[in-house]
Amino acid sequence: MVLKVIFSGLNWIFGPILALDPIPENPMLTIFVIATIIAFITTLANKLLVNQDEMESSREEMKKFQEKMKEAQMSGDSKAMAKAQAMQKDMMMKQSSMMKNSFKPLLVTIIPIMLMFWWMGQPSNPINGVIVQLPEFVYYVLLVPLWHSVYGMFYGGGGHLPFIAGWLGWYIMCTFAMTQILRKFMGFKSGF
Repeated sequence: MVLKVIFSGLNWIFGPILALDPIPENPMLTIFVIATIIAFITTLANKLLVNQDEMESSREEMKKFQEKMKEAQMSGDSKAMAKAQAMQKDMMMKQSSMMKNSFKPLLVTIIPIMLMFWWMGQPSNPINGVIVQLPEFVYYVLLVPLWHSVYGMFYGGGGHLPFIAGWLGWYIMCTFAMTQILRKFMGFKSGF
């Protein structure tokens, strides 16, 4: 009952976009728009919920600590090793704090994204039938054969046409590209 209401709402929101898609039987543009919207929402959540300056300083501090630890191990100096090991507990606490901070946006966005995926994967949804012809190089770099075999193991079926990706593959490519563009536009210093 609840899912029907949610799916009806998503159909109401994205139905006009699907209708405007130049190729309604293969709505790649609609998937691109959905991927862009989701990338924007997740990037904005990351920007608002995570202190980027604190994360960057923690990353730098961790990098320096790892270099010091490596130098101490290479030199064999017991005093330097003892000092590095004393710092290790503090670094582990910082790393734990970094991880907690990086999970905040995930907690906010995971349910809407899962509902969107569920909606896009419905057999009655035209998005579910999207087929994208990929160049051979891209097909292998994105490990599409691996994903096809994993999908076949869990959901049955086996034979897939070579150099073809479905809606999820196209969504992932669009999301990665748009996330990087939006992160640069919003002033993030580091990648994912």
